[in-house]
Amino acid sequence: MRRRSFIQTLLAGGAAASSFSGHGADESPCVRFGVVTDSHYAEKDKAVWPGSARHYRDSLPKMRQAVDAFNAAGLDFIIELGDMKDMGAEWRGSGATKTRRPAEELQAEAIRFLDAIEAEFARFKGPRYHVLGNHDMDCISKEDFLAHTRNHGDAAGKTHYAFEVKGVKFIVLDGNFNADRTPYCRGNFDWTKAFIPDDQLAWLEGELKRSRALPTVVFCHQLSDRFSGVSPAICLGNADKVVGILERSKQVCAVIQGHHHSGNYSCRRNIHYWTMKAMIEKPFPAHNSYAIVEINRRGDIRIEGFADCEKRLLPRS
Repeated sequence: MRRRSFIQTLLAGGAAASSFSGHGADESPCVRFGVVTDSHYAEKDKAVWPGSARHYRDSLPKMRQAVDAFNAAGLDFIIELGDMKDMGAEWRGSGATKTRRPAEELQAEAIRFLDAIEAEFARFKGPRYHVLGNHDMDCISKEDFLAHTRNHGDAAGKTHYAFEVKGVKFIVLDGNFNADRTPYCRGNFDWTKAFIPDDQLAWLEGELKRSRALPTVVFCHQLSDRFSGVSPAICLGNADKVVGILERSKQVCAVIQGHHHSGNYSCRRNIHYWTMKAMIEKPFPAHNSYAIVEINRRGDIRIEGFADCEKRLLPRS
């Protein structure tokens, strides 16, 4: 993006933000944050499937462009919704000479990919947060991921956590658990089966009860809105339990998700479920996906999408 058009885009976003404020202090923008998902960075050739074309190497300049925009916008924080990195080829050679690469070699390589994309994300001049995705544990452990990334403040070293910014509560969930509730680790999982364990569900209920008066946004990599007609394979296996907890609280404005690269949107019982489009899809510089999200004190949400990411208004009725 050329500098002049980049600045014009930011100015246009600022003008739209002022019109979002409406009337009264409760409707003025309160919290502003940047969000990206599914960068899948790796040093390997693109992969093409029906409806998908992953350009792994391009996620580095895409993340750089997003963070530049976030820094220019002066946001309160940024967050990525999982699958930050990918892994290299599992096999070496072909035919009769084809051999599986050692696990230690794949692990070291994946950590190198993670370090590179985290370095771009860390250029943001403010607090930053991570949500774990299934690919973040494709050949490394959760402990490896946490050791090579950083969450702000009390969220440091945690895979699920909560924080508050300017009167809005944010809750991050970790759905990367097998059906027996063992954590994903170094590829020991089936990505189509993801669960929130019971202790984390109890923690979620406790966090919601502690902040009854605050509008709340929940982040998770996998989808919760199974009721919207999306494939169960991309949803939490116990999504109904999660949604039940959120709906009973009466304070959750939205669930913001990744994982499903084409994106999705649904709404039920005054909770918006927005699935963001993946950064990895399609080549740079013609394509990217990142957003600036604004939430006012009433709980209305405005999504200013950039490049392939759509714009949305999610009103709190």
